[in-house]
Amino acid sequence: MEIVTRVNRDQLVTTALELIDEEGGEALSMRALAKRVDRQVSSLYNHVASRGDLIEAVRARIVEEIDTRAFAAEPWDAALEAWARSYLAAFAAHPNVILLLATTPIRDVSTLGMYDRVIGALVEAGWPVGDAVAVMRTVEAHVLGSAIDIVAPGDLLEQGSVPSEHAAFRAALDPSLGDAFGARRAFEIGLAALLAGLRVRHAAGAGLHA
Repeated sequence: MEIVTRVNRDQLVTTALELIDEEGGEALSMRALAKRVDRQVSSLYNHVASRGDLIEAVRARIVEEIDTRAFAAEPWDAALEAWARSYLAAFAAHPNVILLLATTPIRDVSTLGMYDRVIGALVEAGWPVGDAVAVMRTVEAHVLGSAIDIVAPGDLLEQGSVPSEHAAFRAALDPSLGDAFGARRAFEIGLAALLAGLRVRHAAGAGLHA
């Protein structure tokens, strides 16, 4: 572990994210962070107000990697697809932050801004406000689940570990099928299905209340 010689807010966020990547979100504490940067805990409060403030700074660091530009230039469904792919890349690189961020109140202004752009574009495209929120959350849930799936161990499921009485599942794990059980394939199929269903509902003008 490299000892940090100079400390500022940005460096603390970088070190906090490294700690989460290596040990999980539950390991993030001001004491653990202070140890990593070789400082007293009290000195950290010159740069972050609290553990919650630090978590929101970590959230902002992840969100800055998510591209929302398509919502200003593309149809709503193409923009959702581009957003989902960018979102997946950002969180697949740091899967340990998912549970931490999903269980803490969102205060980060960049995250709120991202949601505002997504929902604003969906409403402008004809989705009712409440449905726009649901559409966004549905895609987001698929992305976050996929991000965890992508970093799961490669040997999580192997044909040889499935008893012969589960013939259909065992056959689906045949190595000759290639990436049939792969997380990336599951993400692509799921995203395509989500978008296809949303297009049908949007074209029918029914939203999600039907």
